[in-house]
Amino acid sequence: MRSVHLAVLAFPLAFSSGTLGLQDGFLSFDTPSFSVELVKDSQTLYSLKTKGNTSAFDFIPSDVMSERQSNGNYHLGDLTFRARVVGSSAWTSGDTSTQRQIVAAQNVTGNTLAAAGLSPTLPKESLLNITRRWALSDGELQLLFDVKNSQQQAVEIGALGAPLEFNNIFTGRTAAQTNELCSLFDPYIGQDAGYVQVTPLLGTLPPLLVLPVGKSPLEGWRFLPEDTSTSLGYQSQTFEGLYEWQFHTLAYAENEWKNVTPWNAPSSAVLQPGETRTYGLRFVLAPSIRGIESELVAAKRPVAIGIPGYILPSDQPGKLFLNFPSSVKSLSVSPAGALSWAKNSDAKSQEWTGYTITGHAWGRSRLTITYADGTVQTVHYYVTKPAVQVLADLGTFLTTESWFDDPADPFGRSPSVISYDREVNAVVRDDPRAWIPGLSDEAGAGSWLAASAKQFAQPSAAEVAKMEEFVNKTLWGSIQNANGSSSVYFYQPNLVPEYDYPSSIFWGNWWSWNQAASFATDRAYDYVHVIAAYWSLYRVARNYPDLVKTHTWEWYLNQAVMTVATMTDGRVGYADDGLMEETVIRYLLDDLKREGLSANATLVESRMRARETIWAGERYPFGSEMAWDSTGQEGVYAWATYFNDTTTAINALNSILAYQPTVPHWGYNGNARRYWDNVYGGKLQRIERQIHHYGSGLNAIPLISQFRATPTDSYLLRVGFAGLSGPLSNVDQGGFASASFHSFADTLKWDGYSGDYGPNFVGHALEMGTYVVDHPDFGWQAFGGDVIATAPRVRVRTLDSLRRRVFIAPLGAWLSLDAGAFEELELDTEKDTVTLTIAPSAPGIPGAASAPEARLVVANTADNGLGVLKPTANLTQDAGAWVIPFKNGVASVTLAL
Repeated sequence: MRSVHLAVLAFPLAFSSGTLGLQDGFLSFDTPSFSVELVKDSQTLYSLKTKGNTSAFDFIPSDVMSERQSNGNYHLGDLTFRARVVGSSAWTSGDTSTQRQIVAAQNVTGNTLAAAGLSPTLPKESLLNITRRWALSDGELQLLFDVKNSQQQAVEIGALGAPLEFNNIFTGRTAAQTNELCSLFDPYIGQDAGYVQVTPLLGTLPPLLVLPVGKSPLEGWRFLPEDTSTSLGYQSQTFEGLYEWQFHTLAYAENEWKNVTPWNAPSSAVLQPGETRTYGLRFVLAPSIRGIESELVAAKRPVAIGIPGYILPSDQPGKLFLNFPSSVKSLSVSPAGALSWAKNSDAKSQEWTGYTITGHAWGRSRLTITYADGTVQTVHYYVTKPAVQVLADLGTFLTTESWFDDPADPFGRSPSVISYDREVNAVVRDDPRAWIPGLSDEAGAGSWLAASAKQFAQPSAAEVAKMEEFVNKTLWGSIQNANGSSSVYFYQPNLVPEYDYPSSIFWGNWWSWNQAASFATDRAYDYVHVIAAYWSLYRVARNYPDLVKTHTWEWYLNQAVMTVATMTDGRVGYADDGLMEETVIRYLLDDLKREGLSANATLVESRMRARETIWAGERYPFGSEMAWDSTGQEGVYAWATYFNDTTTAINALNSILAYQPTVPHWGYNGNARRYWDNVYGGKLQRIERQIHHYGSGLNAIPLISQFRATPTDSYLLRVGFAGLSGPLSNVDQGGFASASFHSFADTLKWDGYSGDYGPNFVGHALEMGTYVVDHPDFGWQAFGGDVIATAPRVRVRTLDSLRRRVFIAPLGAWLSLDAGAFEELELDTEKDTVTLTIAPSAPGIPGAASAPEARLVVANTADNGLGVLKPTANLTQDAGAWVIPFKNGVASVTLAL
């Protein structure tokens, strides 16, 4: 089973230039699941391939290891720590990567594959003596660290971390190589229940799970700094960087993290003289991404499933289901009183213990579950205001605090909803990145885009009036003209001599565009934002006609169509890539058909068909202006499904599943991979894993859409709904929406800029609703609502942010209100009938416009042979919508097959 490979001349000359020891060969092992290679000198992991794998796929970046063999490059098997003699205040540090030396290999027996003392590669004054072992236990590969106090006094370990290196390096790779060779990894920072999942980008290969051995909690998750000037571009758009699993974090909490509240309570461990404690990780393959939780159950790890997730509006009850062999001993929450809980009997088997969770305190909270055997699990929640109130606050803030009205502005930005800086509570008039104050690209258009989409989701007369003014004076004629869409702000003092550009800003970077660069109309992404604004106001004008004063619904619809035509006329760059929030164009096309505007519908459809035909001929049609991206999949999926290209649609879906996880943590659950956009749109500019940037809301669209097509796939519902919920967490108590949350452990805060929040909210607005399912393990559940009865009929109160959509999974019924707000539904499972109660507007929102009549669109999105529900009463249809009059402020309709 164990063999040693030594080489002298067989390896590239580049191997001889580093300190890792590649030139001296490798140790190779086979386990039941993996083929393993360690670097002989360092005994760090060089290669980890699934057994029987005939492709070049490797969880470890072995193919570029020759470029990662210097001091300061972290590898799996390294260790970092901070320790001090008990009674002293200063921590001393150790890091096996800093000054790498050949480790002291030890003789091995039994199930130990390799072992070494790490003293040669640690500081001479180290307080700890550490032995690292690679072992096999019950067929599983394990990495173990025996940490011994070699002093005559007690030693406190204030930080202990195991760096994790997986192949998330896209630098220099083609699209095929990136998708076929690389992985992404995300943590569940859940203490003893914590784990890391490593998902190959294809989305179809078995993912790797890194699990704790013994008492080795995932207490913290720290980004590992490395030299960013090397050829692979560490901490760049093509190489996000690496992280470490932290068993203890107190030494960081007392220093670098002292100004933040960490995810978990920081701990340390005290070792008496001569005492040894072992920490470790185990490596397990899951059969598939959807099978991760089943594998955790099989591995006897604590598993938590939250419905609808871990972002909880305060008026929506959450459900939490726990599965672990040991019984629950106690629950507690921090901050105290932030959550309350009560046991429920929803689970269909004794394997699961269910709780109903209620949120009380706005913001982050941590639920701690202690099991009878001493295992500790933490589940991380984020409580918001009631969802409809979040939207109301957002709309108010955007059209007041973010409203820019300065007729003297030389750039033509007035009036508009402009970018906002929450840290100084002022609009962003100037920024070296010209698009941010220039109302364009994602970070400049984000605010007016969100304000427009908010009117589609929850129209307000006062807000609609402002958005009409913006469209009439600024969007059409300034941001957009007959030539296309562009930015309006620029740095060229000679053209605006009266404008006071701040001297505190450095204007010498490429992104401080001059007028010609700002006025360029060659970026297709910008056009979709404009289309979304026009389409949103078309929906308002069509369904709430008394709210609009400037233009007719026909004008807004035609402007959207003409923007599509210009975007796809062959003169605009990136038009053949999948574009963020372009699902709105599919909604536009559906509306054109509903309105009987066949010529315009044919135009849009033909332009989209031409693009999809290109994608159908590509294995990885997810290109963008970046080397790798998570923006194109949404549009590719939308049009592949529309044109019945199942292969391309499923490829896009699998790609999303690889970078959008579900874990019991509000920040990572449904959080699609984004890590470079803060450089282009954030106030704090750096490469880092972003939490609930616009990838969450946009990539949720294909997931939730595919769920509606295959309503027994509850995994898609859980991840998709989590992504749709993400944009609610970005909105603070005053209505300001941040572009994203900073995930680095020394920061853990929302960015100061509104930035590119807009596309995130568009995803939310397009697909959020109340999703009703009969779950195989947990029975009747409502994502976005509350099941208030299950017999003799299922009754659900709608509590989502829009109150405009309901999906009833057993019937495949997708119910959408063009006008009005769902209050309650009643499902008769024997007769397959649905009774809906509809109000003119969402309750409790004084500024929400009242619909003159309810307008209901009914569809069956599943291939279930059941047909489409229809009203039992005699109702008229207008543009595909059943028109339901209100009587005494309420409307009711019963639907039947």
